[in-house]
Amino acid sequence: MLLSRSLARPCSHRSAQLSSIFSYASRWASTATALKEEEDELAPPPPPPLDPRLTLTEQDHKRLRFQRNIGVSAHIDSGKTTLTERILYYTGRIRDIHEVRGRDNVGAKMDSMDLEREKGITIQSAATFCDWEATEPILGEKNKYAINIIDTPGHVDFTIEVERALRVLDGAILVLCAVAGVQASILSKSQTTTVDRQMRRYGVPRISFVNKMDRPGANPWRIVNQIRTKLRMPAAAVQVPIGTEADFCGVVDLVHWRSIYNEGVKGIDVVIKDEIPADIIELAQKKRAELIEQIADVDEEVGELFVMDEPISNEILAQAIRRATIGLKFSPVFMGSAVKNTAVQPLLDGVCAYLPNPAESSVVAHDTEQPVDAPQVPLYPAANAPLVGLAFKLEEGRFGQLTYMRVYQGTLKRANVIYNARSGKKVKVPRLVRMHSNEMEDIDSIGPGEICAIFGVECSSGDTFTDGTTSFSMESMFVPEPVISLSLKIEGKETPNFSKALNRFKKEDPTFRVHVDHESKETIISGMGELHLEIYVERMKREYNVGCSTGKPKVAFRETVTQRAPFSFTHKKQTGGAGQFARIMGYIEPIPEGAEFLCRVVGGVIPEQYIPGVERGFLQAMEKGTLSGNPIGGVRFVLQDGAYHNVDSSELAFRMAAIGAFREIYHNARPIVLEPIMNVEVVAPGEFQSVVIGSLTTRRGNIVDSEVRDDEFVCNAEVALNDMFGYSNQLRGATQGKGEFSMEYKTHAPVIMSLQKELHEEYRKTMPQAKK
Repeated sequence: MLLSRSLARPCSHRSAQLSSIFSYASRWASTATALKEEEDELAPPPPPPLDPRLTLTEQDHKRLRFQRNIGVSAHIDSGKTTLTERILYYTGRIRDIHEVRGRDNVGAKMDSMDLEREKGITIQSAATFCDWEATEPILGEKNKYAINIIDTPGHVDFTIEVERALRVLDGAILVLCAVAGVQASILSKSQTTTVDRQMRRYGVPRISFVNKMDRPGANPWRIVNQIRTKLRMPAAAVQVPIGTEADFCGVVDLVHWRSIYNEGVKGIDVVIKDEIPADIIELAQKKRAELIEQIADVDEEVGELFVMDEPISNEILAQAIRRATIGLKFSPVFMGSAVKNTAVQPLLDGVCAYLPNPAESSVVAHDTEQPVDAPQVPLYPAANAPLVGLAFKLEEGRFGQLTYMRVYQGTLKRANVIYNARSGKKVKVPRLVRMHSNEMEDIDSIGPGEICAIFGVECSSGDTFTDGTTSFSMESMFVPEPVISLSLKIEGKETPNFSKALNRFKKEDPTFRVHVDHESKETIISGMGELHLEIYVERMKREYNVGCSTGKPKVAFRETVTQRAPFSFTHKKQTGGAGQFARIMGYIEPIPEGAEFLCRVVGGVIPEQYIPGVERGFLQAMEKGTLSGNPIGGVRFVLQDGAYHNVDSSELAFRMAAIGAFREIYHNARPIVLEPIMNVEVVAPGEFQSVVIGSLTTRRGNIVDSEVRDDEFVCNAEVALNDMFGYSNQLRGATQGKGEFSMEYKTHAPVIMSLQKELHEEYRKTMPQAKK
């Protein structure tokens, strides 16, 4: 039997009516019409709310059942943006397919920045929406789903974009390269494992998509095994490829036991056949049995049938996959090739079949009127409930600040007055839009479970907004600490645009930090990597016409002590009136990390009101060491004895005594300089193995592990960050542009003595002559 589903290509008439087709009304209509009552397959819902406004109405259920909010995430160059481009094309959201890097002078829809198209990478996450008509395989019913999509960057330097996208999404597609697979190691910094960690942090269910099945060396079964072993997520293929590498032409659906092919212009026609190709039927039977076995381990219903050796129908298997996926117990693995326009539509069907709708996601908030340790309050996606929304991304638009918001509860309407839960300020919503990459569509209102953007609302990323009737505040996203810094200097005359650009970037990106060094008076910018900072410097030049030069990245050196040293210090100062007097005795000693102050004074030799002054003086002295001028860590300051004067002693005097005592005794504690050590992972073709290892050893790298897989070589090493600058260009040149690396902070370790002397001499040169 031959079934064909043909998706009409977008034409000029359809384009002319695009805004009306995808208006707010049609989006709600597309999810609210032709609905059938179906059994809820999830665990029992939370207890019904006491407030009747929080109860989901029949209309709420109808709208939410066919709503999906998903993200597309993966390692760099796995094909996320290419996949999103095909999704938008097959759903009729765009009229034609354009490629990454803007080879046709247009570029992919979701890469709207010129820098993104030039470099061929995604720098900022971009939001869009589309409608997809999915066919229910068992009954043959067609239902139209409304899908909000956020395409995220793959480069680890822009991990904050993935972080805040996953914070507000209900599900995700984890894209994996069929050749490279899971980019994972002890390093756990490669973006695949970073995304996996972020998905677990926010409890986001995922389906996996093995992309680039047309490439030589594609091995989907190795990738499935890597998901299980490296990501530690139970997984199994729900499809088997038809053809290999260049002959890849379709997939076998293992759940519903059918073959799916793409035909027509750009694969727009989906052809479904009941017959399985004879040359792969044995493999398909084996992989279906493996799928059932994996599901039996995580789903009770299928597990019982499996143990009793009873038949498992397609419908039961599909329902079990959905339960296990939403329960974060399993990840179904799809296969295809986005660039060859193959098997993308079955992936969309999988999104609709296996990922949760907003009503199935558990969302909580903290009631600020309750104690901090009080239980969190569940939120209900009811349209009539009090409004609760989370601002997760800020962007400077042509018409002012654009704030991306996920509405979790209630309805947000244009001209409404909303309240910022953090600042308490109330603001009016002047304009409400739905985003399609860099394009906007004005709407009058947005319901719970939807993603929108608002203009003219001053706030910070992670702020919660309400209608003022509740005191709820939602948890913000996790923000990692910067790992690298650069000194920034303006080329030419300073203009107001310099500070304006830095303030804007700092507000939009929580991982981008700016400060002025007290000693050098230089502007220091900090971020997640060299590329991260390079992009912002380039944007300053393009968007604000401010050319800047950067100095060598400033490494976060630290100082610490290696042995115990006692002190006895008297601070005495007489200026004619009331003087200053304080005497303290004790010792300093090393600890693993941080700064610790202990007071063991007895007998009242130092009044209690002066003890905090000693602690403040100790912490102030820790801010800058006298060896290299860097912060000090890993020191315990123990105060044992002292003396005071009834008139001349004060909190200030004891603070100055602590500073003086610490600096006087510091060198007796044998201080050393510590440097950040990075976990580094290098991936390159196997023929460059010796070159890669040599490049790391010349940078004082300690090779921890190496692995040769197929045609690739993976090397893991521990290298000092100070020795890693410029490595990107060296690796690119040594491997003919085929090698890549990523790194993550591991720990601080002592520098070699020659570098310590060099840092000490450099610091002495910056000191006034009198202090040398």
